[in-house]
Amino acid sequence: MWWLWIPLGIIGTILVLFLLLLVLGRIRNGALLKPVVFRLARIGFMQRFFQRISTAQMERSNPELAGAIRKLNTVASNPNPQAVQKAMSRLTPAERRAYMEAAQEQGAIPDSANRQMRRQAERMQQQARGGPSRKRKRR
Repeated sequence: MWWLWIPLGIIGTILVLFLLLLVLGRIRNGALLKPVVFRLARIGFMQRFFQRISTAQMERSNPELAGAIRKLNTVASNPNPQAVQKAMSRLTPAERRAYMEAAQEQGAIPDSANRQMRRQAERMQQQARGGPSRKRKRR
């Protein structure tokens, strides 16, 4: 009869670990769960699992952003400015708008250092919003 306790112990252990993950996820909006997830993401199959879950959730909540990230992931391994600009030109206006909003929310777009960089960032944001692009006539 002792062999009957082995599956019950395994199921009980899995249930306790699952409940622990749920409790850690609820406390402070998952702040205590993040280190556990980062540690688990070092394992190859877990990293792919987390990536798949994150992508699926993003496609449900914001499909334009998911499309933009999918297109920009092609240049993620080699982020030279020309390749990034080429990938950005492939985005639709809705995808560009969603990407720029997410980048601003994450703080990925830093405050530009000089006037030229600020104006270039403003032009990119204006293009992302679909605003008119005004060009000056040269005399």
